[in-house]
Amino acid sequence: MATADTQYPDRRRAVAAELAAQNVDSILVTHLTHVRYLSGFSGSNAALLLNKDHSARISTDGRYTTQIAEEVPDIDCILGRPCADTVLKEITGPRRVGYEADYLTVTEYERLQQACGEGVELVPVRGIIEKSRLVKDSGELDGLRSIAALASQAYEDMLAAGEVAVGRTERDIAADLEYRMRKLGAERPSFDSIVASGPNSAKPHHGADDRVIEAGDLVTIDFGAYANGFNSDMTRTLIMEHTTDFTKEIYDTVLQAQLAGVKAATPGTSLRDVDRACRDIIKAAGYGDYFVHSTGHGIGLDVHELPYAATTGSGELAEGMTLTIEPGIYVPGKGGVRIEDTLIITSGEPEIITKVSKELRVV
Repeated sequence: MATADTQYPDRRRAVAAELAAQNVDSILVTHLTHVRYLSGFSGSNAALLLNKDHSARISTDGRYTTQIAEEVPDIDCILGRPCADTVLKEITGPRRVGYEADYLTVTEYERLQQACGEGVELVPVRGIIEKSRLVKDSGELDGLRSIAALASQAYEDMLAAGEVAVGRTERDIAADLEYRMRKLGAERPSFDSIVASGPNSAKPHHGADDRVIEAGDLVTIDFGAYANGFNSDMTRTLIMEHTTDFTKEIYDTVLQAQLAGVKAATPGTSLRDVDRACRDIIKAAGYGDYFVHSTGHGIGLDVHELPYAATTGSGELAEGMTLTIEPGIYVPGKGGVRIEDTLIITSGEPEIITKVSKELRVV
């Protein structure tokens, strides 16, 4: 397992080996998440050139002269704008240089072609770095545990303070939760927080607006925190003041589906089977048409990344991967429930890092 001193060189070596296997001499990394993954640089403008012999060069602009020296002491840096052009102009042919086809616009690609020297051929590359990111190292897992614990604490503190209450707006609650996450050390939310109440809870990605919460409402809160490059993601659904037959029924159904998905998330299990474990329970309860999204996704430097547990998912889980399990039921005009945990796949039962009770909670 990589140590703090070797994690970035180890990652670059793994990607470089894949380059050689694909007959590519170098890869020009322009997606900032991948620049950070391979170098540790967290600035907003950079490009990295990684060669199949493991050597590398990085480029940024003058705003980051001090920062890149601190964060990336082991790679030569070239200052210039645009960063990708700057580092690409340093290459002499003959050379096959891969570019991240999934993250480049046509305009950017045309500019790179103009920056290439004689004998330098640009070739599209897909999935090499994403494949490397699938299994997390110990440093990544510790970072994910830490940010999940922070977000969980903010949520529990908010409930303990009585900030989720009838008469308050969705926007009020989202603001309180994001404030608490920042006070505990988050740099920002991982994504725009969702506080969906009453009929709004039937919209999986509602957001948070000025609707005033009423007694009997389902309130779905989907939120995450970001710090030190890592994201968290968790959803809990509350019931305000009293249950109804409908709210209790769909809550209990989603909870049983979520528990089944967690139980299925073991090494060697196909991602489709994890999705099926949740979906079959919801279908059996008569709500199959109201589960309208996939069961889960990986999380790390991005809040949504490989692997994906879905009816169209491919591949199997392996130890060290991450996965959310987040089934839901959404009945238009009535309300919805989603329950989500983030898991680390282990050799046995998965480790749940979003440690907040999932039992029905009436507030």
